[in-house]
Amino acid sequence: MYTFRIEEDMQAYDSFLCENGGQYIQCSRWERVKTTWKCRYYCGFEGEKRVLAVLVMERVLPVAGKIWYASGGPVCDYKNTELLKDFTEFIKQEIKKNGVTCFIMDPPVSLRINKEDQSEGHEMHKTLTDLGYELNTSIENYTYKQPVQLFIPLKENGVQLPGDKILKKCDKGVRYSIRIGEQRGLVAKTFHAEDIEKDPTIMDDFMAVMRDTSERDSFVERNGDYCLKLLKEFDSCSDLKLVYYDKELDRKLQQERLEKKEKALSEMEGAHEKKARQLKETIDSVDKQTEHYEKRMAEAEEFTKENRICVAGGLSIYYAGMGSCLFGGTRNVIRNNTRSSHYLNYLRLLESIDRGCDIHDLGYVIVKTPDLNEDGTLGDLVPQDNFKGIYDFKKSFSADYHEFIGEYILVGNKMKYYSYAKLMPTAKKAKIKAIKMLRR
Repeated sequence: MYTFRIEEDMQAYDSFLCENGGQYIQCSRWERVKTTWKCRYYCGFEGEKRVLAVLVMERVLPVAGKIWYASGGPVCDYKNTELLKDFTEFIKQEIKKNGVTCFIMDPPVSLRINKEDQSEGHEMHKTLTDLGYELNTSIENYTYKQPVQLFIPLKENGVQLPGDKILKKCDKGVRYSIRIGEQRGLVAKTFHAEDIEKDPTIMDDFMAVMRDTSERDSFVERNGDYCLKLLKEFDSCSDLKLVYYDKELDRKLQQERLEKKEKALSEMEGAHEKKARQLKETIDSVDKQTEHYEKRMAEAEEFTKENRICVAGGLSIYYAGMGSCLFGGTRNVIRNNTRSSHYLNYLRLLESIDRGCDIHDLGYVIVKTPDLNEDGTLGDLVPQDNFKGIYDFKKSFSADYHEFIGEYILVGNKMKYYSYAKLMPTAKKAKIKAIKMLRR
């Protein structure tokens, strides 16, 4: 028999999360980031032993009323059906007592990995639906976590893998991009909250990247301080990495290449056949690199007063054994010539390794609305057309493609839940459309 109660010891709560594979979106710091939600913490016990922890966030929506959302679901042993049964009975009583419209959670259990079915995911789906949960198959209603994510395992049999070993598994294009990054004038910098408070232009550089990457810059920098708030709240567990294209450095490197070519040309006269071939390869290589250099200089010509241009950036959080890429992107400036996106993401991967993480999370991919399988689980998840390129990019790092079992809902008030499920997506679309029109 398991017992549940409101948790007041946040240190013990966070310690349990860290020791049992919790995520940053489940820890007590998250309350100070998601300030528009009211947060409560529940813990489950077997005797005096803590066996479950869950952050439940509450928001009151027009017409729909109170919505409870457990980001990442409870941290517990999902194979323990008795524990899940007792927790479900407890949470049903809680949502009834508090007049909650619905309780939503998204268990971090994979239904498929790289398109291969996972028995644990199917068993979990059956357990949850038997307990009265409904699978939310409307992607529009997803509150936070998308049903697919790309993970890179960083340990093998408990031993940390070095970056170069992981790199060997990546696509050829990734390996090439990382190898030539520094040869084309790329310089990486790592920043924390105190750096940005001293120099706000750091965040300006990052937002310039996000504006070029997509229309999500307003989402990334909500209220003008969201990213800074994340960096502050997760202080030593987070960083902002920026990659700059340094024109002055590129000129210096090009001068060194030209000198190398001149030397090779001077040695050609009288060189034996094998040596001559080697010298010609050097000359041809410099000529090819010169062609790319001239294109870079032409593309970056409008930045006449700037010798250093921010071309890529990403914000990451490292928590409980997982390095998570929250936001990231690349500017259109010399994007193809420097491959700065590959260069940046490899540096983020190395950071996760240095911090001893088990998994590097490259982030989610938004998918098309899936069909359902005969057993009620989600059918194949296919990236939306505008996310296909992102999917291909992330897969090039040899990441495992995890398809989660989905979001599950316990309905408290059926009438209000109908308003939430049917009317809110329409209202949200109208709001987004209005914002886009105002921007234009």
